[in-house]
Amino acid sequence: MKISIIGAGIAGLTTAIALKKAGFETEVFEAASEIKPVGAGLGLAPNAIKAFYELGIAEKIIPLGRRLPHFKITNAAGSILSFTDSQAISARYGIDNFTIHRYALHQALLQELDGTPIYIGKKVIGLTKEGKELIIQFQDGSSHKTPYLIIADGIHSVLRNKLVPHATIRYAGYSCWRAVIEGTGIAQEGASETWDTAGRFGIVPLKDNQIYWFACINAPEKSEKFKNFRVQDLYAHFHQFHAPVPQILSKTKDEQLLHHDIFDLDPLPHFVYDNVLLVGDTAHGMTPNMGQGACQAIEDAVVLGKELERNTTIEAALQAFERRRLKRTEKIILRSRNIGRIAQTSNPILAGIRNAMLRITPASAQTKQFDMLYNIDF
Repeated sequence: MKISIIGAGIAGLTTAIALKKAGFETEVFEAASEIKPVGAGLGLAPNAIKAFYELGIAEKIIPLGRRLPHFKITNAAGSILSFTDSQAISARYGIDNFTIHRYALHQALLQELDGTPIYIGKKVIGLTKEGKELIIQFQDGSSHKTPYLIIADGIHSVLRNKLVPHATIRYAGYSCWRAVIEGTGIAQEGASETWDTAGRFGIVPLKDNQIYWFACINAPEKSEKFKNFRVQDLYAHFHQFHAPVPQILSKTKDEQLLHHDIFDLDPLPHFVYDNVLLVGDTAHGMTPNMGQGACQAIEDAVVLGKELERNTTIEAALQAFERRRLKRTEKIILRSRNIGRIAQTSNPILAGIRNAMLRITPASAQTKQFDMLYNIDF
């Protein structure tokens, strides 16, 4: 018996690895016609690295990334508002923060699934039931029958919307541009975010002297103006930010830009719908403000694999997964949403109060949040 998975992104592939480790066969269906290098950088926090250790693949993933020595938040002039030393994180949790190019992680996950069927060009358009079995309909006219289905095709999942028609995708109020650049000659040790009423700019070093950067600007949803923004427009918007923000933008080409409006998913009441399970962004899509989107998808995979090993039936394992994951992911969705709201304020008075509060926030407050994120027992 094979368990079918919709989506060959990080959530789908990591889930397939976890199920393989638990002794289950899987098959993966991907809508894209080819699996090619896309995306930018992402963070692998200690909870994600712990999950990879549980899967037995951390030693393969870690060399592909880069350890982050610190993370800081500054104002537009470069004055530090908040500083997090990764040595303290490593000392407390035994694992460092890492960054990695999304494509490098994706390729490593694919290599772990050598021999697992992965079908491309399989865009899902429907799902029906025949007795206890599910029939997946694809856009190419084909269909597939399966006893169990895991949906991992992202926040805008067609099947999730059919199963949970009341699911609400919420626009966060800002649009984001991202790029990975290399050969810049710009030294960047730690990660940083610059918060200003004009917007937010993040800089994240990757392996091999690459730099991943992102810029967020408050905007109407699906704004034609911002949809047509190019590097020169971003430079005009952010050129007064401290170095190396202008230099990074000046070394970025238009063809390197990725642009998306930012959304999250209002917390769902369930992740399990009979013999269908939602994981990753399909289940708990969140804004990127805590760097936990991919990390929570990776957690999902490990928890599901563990529950399949612990329970005598798949049905019991799915229910146990839901009990363990609902409240945790809801908390992170809402906290990430609030951080974005605070970070993106365009009100100068509120921004001044925020900056003052960041400067005086004790380390113990950070530790409390980190404990919630990183102290996970699989």
